[in-house]
Amino acid sequence: MSALRLAVTVVSVAATIAQHPMVRAAAPHVLNPRNKEVAINATLSAAYNAGVLTRRIRQSVTGK
Repeated sequence: MSALRLAVTVVSVAATIAQHPMVRAAAPHVLNPRNKEVAINATLSAAYNAGVLTRRIRQSVTGK
């Protein structure tokens, strides 16, 4: 499966799940300020780690 197809699939599934009535009903209770901050920090950390991994892979492949 290509990366583009995988990305489209992930976005489609996320959009479908987000429209589910149980998710929409629970979201206000789960998304309090503390949980939002934790989610933001986790997302930023994951993005940083993905960038580090990408650079390491690129350096090992290209030798730069």
